[in-house]
Amino acid sequence: MKKPSTLSNKVIYTPESRIRHPKQLLQEMVRDLLASRELAWRLLVRDISAQYRQSLFGVLWAFLPPIITALGLVVAKNAGAVNIGMTEIPYPAYVMFSVSLWQTFVEALNGPLAAVGGAKSMLAKINFPKEAIILAKLGEVFFNFGIKLIFIFGLFLWFHIPVTWSVFLAPVALIHLVILGTAIGLFLAPLGALYGDVGRVIPLILTPWMLLTPVIFPVPKQGWFSVVVSWNPVTPLLVTIRDLATSGVVSDPSGFWLVSGLSFVLLFLAWILYRLSMPFIVERMSS
Repeated sequence: MKKPSTLSNKVIYTPESRIRHPKQLLQEMVRDLLASRELAWRLLVRDISAQYRQSLFGVLWAFLPPIITALGLVVAKNAGAVNIGMTEIPYPAYVMFSVSLWQTFVEALNGPLAAVGGAKSMLAKINFPKEAIILAKLGEVFFNFGIKLIFIFGLFLWFHIPVTWSVFLAPVALIHLVILGTAIGLFLAPLGALYGDVGRVIPLILTPWMLLTPVIFPVPKQGWFSVVVSWNPVTPLLVTIRDLATSGVVSDPSGFWLVSGLSFVLLFLAWILYRLSMPFIVERMSS
């Protein structure tokens, strides 16, 4: 293990592991996090500008996936091909809202991998706080959800869905969902920077994962499938956001707080792993 430190713009490596000095490591992490804000903002503006400048449909990509998914499922439901069950709000609105939330989770998970993969040349040539690229992607996730929020607001108006004061708490629950996705992505980012297989495997996992999450169906009440869905960590977070935005009654508060607490712990551990592994990842990418 090597410990990098900066002196006169040079990086000096020592054989002692940084994990042996947790207090110093935490101080460095907080310092670099604060120092990365300006760079993260510049990267965020650059990435968002490039994202919509190079896209034919622009912001419509935030709307198209939930709309297309809802249309297909509504047709299948009306034809009797699938038995969805009863939902608290009209089914098309239920699907489009839920898919928008799932999209946000997926963007948060993919963000750290995309950040490290897209900044390989910069990481190899410039010494800067590596948290900046993660913060930029995190900002992009919230920016994209802000666009989705316009769509969701339109859904509530179109389907005459009543709202309560609890709708103002839904963004807080959304932050917890984003934290879970970011934590998982941050754990995978160092490995994904070295092996392209990680990026190829993730879509294969996310598709069945969504089918085990109450995105296109209500939470099952009994049977083995209900157990699988309840153990899915995304379930209590996504359902709580939906509950706060619609009925105002949280159906699984204990599950929400349990997964939220684990998400924060996971994010912290993933951040430490990211800090410890990035010098070696950069060295491998440079060679």
